[in-house]
Amino acid sequence: MSASEINGSQNSPWLKSYQPGIPSQVDVNEFSSINDLMEMACKKFANRPSFTNMGKMITYGELDRLATQFASFLQNDLKLARGDRIAIMMPNLLQYPVALFGALRAGLVVVNVNPLYTPRELEHQLRDSGAKAIVILANFAKTLEEVIPSTPVKSVVITEIGDLLPLPKRLLVNVVVKYVKKMVPEFHIANTISFNEALSLGKTTNLSRPVIRHEDLAFLQYTGGTTGVAKGAMLTHGNIVANAVQARAWIKFLIKDGEEVIITALPLYHIFSLTANCLIFSSIGAQNILITNPKDIPGFIKELKKWKFSAITGVNTLFNALMNHPDFTQLDFSGLKVSLGGGMAVQRAVAERWKQLTGAPLIEAYGLSETSPAACINPMNLKEYNGYVGLPICSTSVAIKDDSGNNVDLGQVGEICIQGPQVMKGYWQRPDETQKVMTSDRYFRTGDIGYMNENGFVKIVDRKKDMVIVSGFNVYPNEIEDVAATHPKIMESAVIGVPDEKTGEAVKIFIVKKDPSLTEAEVLAHFKTNVTGYKMPKLIEFRSELPKSNVGKILRKDLREQELKKHSK
Repeated sequence: MSASEINGSQNSPWLKSYQPGIPSQVDVNEFSSINDLMEMACKKFANRPSFTNMGKMITYGELDRLATQFASFLQNDLKLARGDRIAIMMPNLLQYPVALFGALRAGLVVVNVNPLYTPRELEHQLRDSGAKAIVILANFAKTLEEVIPSTPVKSVVITEIGDLLPLPKRLLVNVVVKYVKKMVPEFHIANTISFNEALSLGKTTNLSRPVIRHEDLAFLQYTGGTTGVAKGAMLTHGNIVANAVQARAWIKFLIKDGEEVIITALPLYHIFSLTANCLIFSSIGAQNILITNPKDIPGFIKELKKWKFSAITGVNTLFNALMNHPDFTQLDFSGLKVSLGGGMAVQRAVAERWKQLTGAPLIEAYGLSETSPAACINPMNLKEYNGYVGLPICSTSVAIKDDSGNNVDLGQVGEICIQGPQVMKGYWQRPDETQKVMTSDRYFRTGDIGYMNENGFVKIVDRKKDMVIVSGFNVYPNEIEDVAATHPKIMESAVIGVPDEKTGEAVKIFIVKKDPSLTEAEVLAHFKTNVTGYKMPKLIEFRSELPKSNVGKILRKDLREQELKKHSK
């Protein structure tokens, strides 16, 4: 870094706080695509473990072979063409990276789907993305059955939990899951094909590898944005490659190629885990330990006992839950180099306790689906929790702007705006929504309110959007209110987030009844069939009226202020 870069201009105060050796800019053209990045890793680390799950490990060489077989199947048997969308709907299993890298290798655009979505949520995402195919865990196929006739999906690949495990364990696991634990509701979808059959078919044909460049789409990563209507953030191969190169430059002092063991508990369909664990750590030949059900804390800790792990990524609630289990202190933390928290605010009490119990600091980072996601990360040599979400990473600029789009002074509060090669191309088929979030000087408006201090550290103080973050997942009040509006006994409603010890925030809904007989139980039953678990209102309050502006707009901020006063008494 040059002297001018170290001193920085007033526009880049963060450069002076970079660790020595971290460049202000990175070469985003180092790889032409995600495929180029991963093929390099698979060749370089062919004999190294890539992903491990349920006691089964596949090497980078095996991952390369299986992904090519799956890509060949998609191209030759399903006749999917470059640019077609394919949905993936499953938890962390070995099948996920195989399907993911296979789809990208075939030139397809991956649509990541939360497997816990309700039929309404799944239908919207499949219809909006125009997905022609889906790879889905059998446990969730009943949900797909309910909506598939009204979607563009023509091809369905069904996988079972044990499909990539060796025999006889594969048969045993699949039988127990289906018939003993009864975790697979009966479903009837015509012309499905099994995941293993797809791999077998892919062996018999050759893949015609499409030329993929930076500008080609890699993912439609759905996010609610400001409207509550889930929109697909268009993430290109260039966006993801840039973020991988940026993050690698940031953490290079702590990691060694081909040696690290990474705990991957956040679902791979979440942008944080997708980019950080599945791509960035894979690019350096790390071994990803996939945790299928991180909510099973005793089972999670039992798995952790098997490994001398060097890195773990997660959200505040996950770190907190782990530390509250009595066996956590029995784990081996001697190899732990990186504990990275994102997706939601890391609480000081959690970070300080984590450092006390593990000896390693819990480093906070910041990003969004629209930024692939990393935008700010704290220095890796940080010794203690500092309350900031970090510094703008290499090749990234963060500006704090007022409502008119003007930059405010250091220390002044405004909207956090991000510019860099990792910023999305825009929202899928929504140019009007894209225009709303991009400034005239090509900064992305995050909707988060904060400030930057004189050393370039960014602090989030509030959210411009009314978004609620439950265990790292975004919940948008408009969506919840829209669901409430479909209940015949509800006149109107308003949703806010309230503090929650377990999940960071919880959803609270205020309801004005249309029918006086409406009960809390009826409201909960209605939401249970329409939204996935983390979006469920935890608190319900019935009111005779809601605060409104002079034009009749419901004022959520007034409700938040009332809640604050209530809890401060």
